[in-house]
Amino acid sequence: MKMIIIKTMKIDYLKNPRDITQKSFSIIESETNLLALPKEIQPVARRLIHTCGMPDIINHLSFTEGAIKKGRSAIENGSPILVDVNMIVAGINTSNLSNKNKIICKINDPQVPKIAKQQCTTRSAAALELWKPILNGAVVAIGNAPTALFRLLEIINSGIGKPSLIIATPPGFVGAKESKDLLIQNTLSIPYIVISGRMGGSALAAATVNALAGDKE
Repeated sequence: MKMIIIKTMKIDYLKNPRDITQKSFSIIESETNLLALPKEIQPVARRLIHTCGMPDIINHLSFTEGAIKKGRSAIENGSPILVDVNMIVAGINTSNLSNKNKIICKINDPQVPKIAKQQCTTRSAAALELWKPILNGAVVAIGNAPTALFRLLEIINSGIGKPSLIIATPPGFVGAKESKDLLIQNTLSIPYIVISGRMGGSALAAATVNALAGDKE
């Protein structure tokens, strides 16, 4: 019988999570001029770059003056965090949140398919009907569905609640740029943090919440 010899492969790489993060941030700061951004937005920009590995994403970062302060204050005061998909829920580091903060995603609520059918829209957009009683003062993070962002703006325009902050990073080729542009152009004095254009994703929305909750300078 032929003997099979299995060789053990030894790879030298960083394993300590803290060391990995610190080295990543050091590389980001060496490759990106974060100091050119307002100080309050720098922790968010750093987290976004760290999440997607693309330093030039800061060229797509739009935000209102005072948005960081508004978002942090809302989170510290225990406001709910409303999200369009469960991928954002999974990405939020709850250890930095107040015990009062609830992360709420209604996309899997049994009422949603019926609402979506009635409105001829996506489940992500339909789920926002269930946000109406809790929308006022909430932190909203939409990272997946442009239809959800369009619907959110319709609801706010109708006078039903006003969030403390809207984080908008939905990606795609249909409606993503347009929905985010509409938010940026809003005349309702809604604070926002946006990744403009076609790029985005739920991980970036979660990273923004994490930066607001935990990265303080």
